[in-house]
Formats: sequence, C-alpha cells, structure tokens
Amino acid sequence: MKRLQYMLTRIAQGLLALMLIATVNFLLIRAAPGDPVSVMAGEAGASDAQYVAQLRREFGLDKPLTTQLGTYLGRVATLDMGYSYRQQQPVLKLIAERLPATLLLTGSAFALSLLFGVVLGAMASRRVGSWLDSAITVVALVFYATPLYWLAMMAVLVFTVQLNWLPGFGFFTVGSDATGLARAWDIAQHLVMPSLTLALFYMAVYARMTRASMLEVAQMDFVKTARAKGVRPGRIQRSHILRNALLPVVTLAGIQAGGMIGGAVLTETVFAWPGIGRLMFDALLQRDYNLLLGCFLVTAAVAVLFNLLTDLVYTLVDPRIELG
Repeated sequence: MKRLQYMLTRIAQGLLALMLIATVNFLLIRAAPGDPVSVMAGEAGASDAQYVAQLRREFGLDKPLTTQLGTYLGRVATLDMGYSYRQQQPVLKLIAERLPATLLLTGSAFALSLLFGVVLGAMASRRVGSWLDSAITVVALVFYATPLYWLAMMAVLVFTVQLNWLPGFGFFTVGSDATGLARAWDIAQHLVMPSLTLALFYMAVYARMTRASMLEVAQMDFVKTARAKGVRPGRIQRSHILRNALLPVVTLAGIQAGGMIGGAVLTETVFAWPGIGRLMFDALLQRDYNLLLGCFLVTAAVAVLFNLLTDLVYTLVDPRIELG
C-alpha cells in the first residue's frame, strides 16, 4: 500500500512536471527566430502577403500567443500533439513510427554502457595502482573526451569502408525482403556501431564513478568488520562493497537514461538511423513547431519515466532505503 501511494504521488509529480516542460518549450520555440509560414511560403515561391496570411489562419498562428498556448496545453492534456505543418500527418503518428528505433538504439547503448562500465570500474578498484587500473582509467578518459560525432565517423570509416565488417547506415538493408530471424539479424548488424558509439561515452562515466564509489565504500567500518570476521574477499567485493557503491551509479544512470534520447541526435544523423533524434533535427530545420514540441515532450516523458524507475530500483539495490 505504501509503495502504491508512493508511485501515485510520483506519477502526479511527473505529470505536473511535463505540463510545465510543455509550457516552457512552447514559449522558447515561439521566441526563437524563424517562422514555419515564411519557410513554407518561400519553398512554394510565393511571397504574396495574402497567401502568407491564409497560411497563418490555417495553422492558427494569427491568434495571440496566450491563446495558442492554451490551445496547445489543452491538446497535450488529451494526448493530442497536433498536426505537422510539413509532413501533413498527425505528430503522434510520426513520433510513434520513429520512437521504437530510438528506444532500441538507446536501450542497447544504455545496457552496454552500464554493464561494461560497472564491470571495468569494479576491476579497476580491486587492483588500484596496477597496470590494469591505469589502462582502464586512460581508456575511460579517452572515450570521455572524444567527440561523439568524430567517433561515429571513424567507426564508419574503419569498420564499413576499410574492413567491410558491418553496415554503416540505416536501420536494415534497403530492398531486403528478409523476415523473422533473418530480419532481426539484419537489424542487429546495423545496430552494432550506433549502439557501441553511443555507449562508449557513458561507459567511461560509469567506470570512473564505480571505481571511485567502491574505493570510498571499501574504507567504511562494516567492510573492515567483514574482513576481520574472515569473509572471503570475493564475497566482500560483491555483497558488501559493490552493492553499496552502486547507489550513486544508479542515480547517475537514471538521470542519463532519459537524456540519451536527446543525445542520440548526432548518432542517428551520422548513421542515418531513422529515430526520433533525426525527426527532431529535421523538424528544427523546417520550423515545424508542432512536430518539434511533440518530440521534446516525448523525450521529457521518457526522462520522467526513467527517474521514476530509478527511485524504485533504489529499493532493490539497497533494501535499507524505504519509500517515503
């Protein structure tokens, strides 16, 4: 009952946060230079003021800003994200078509970065000052400092152009009629480079944090007591040190998991991955307000969802934490 009450409270807080985010995004986008009507009129080769005014009336851009904001928030409350000016399709439909590809990419990258980051950090903390610790530290710093877009382009150049090991672009092979396991294998091959490229940066962060957190926990009294009792070093490392050291790592992972979708814009652009990141970038170039607002709102909702899941994972990682 206490857990249910906690979840309902957090969900209510998340919904309020989303409405506030929607309001701020709406005002920021309207304050930005550029106008979708001017872009559409320019591409149509029409500079007639009457035509421009007709487009403004059609899309409701001739109304006061407060009226537009109220209309937008009313639609958001009913899960209606509006209509795309440029694509001539409902925004929700466009996002629903692209979101699975982004979730597949970011989910794979998140799992890889967290798994390998924690493992490498634990290995480094267990052998402090050794060559292995130095090697893991140097590699983590290199990947942390390397620009993501450069890493993506180098991956394409090496593994696609030079070695021809992996496909470099797209979600699947164009023109392929494969189904079932063959299609899944085709998608998995296209997923390898984008997910690893996105994961390397976050893996470096988790490795460094895990190492620092485990070294701090190793100096605590309960660990010294376990050693004095003769508990095996491997069990101390896993059950006493690692489990308690994971709390700050889980906190950071929960924050970054939602932000990965926004960070996937560069990765999706380089690898031509048909996700919401590329959709957001195209909407920005085209001044498609409704589509851009819809992308922002969905990414914010994912971030709020991951924060909620992070709070629940806390109780699994450390049962001493109670839901307040």
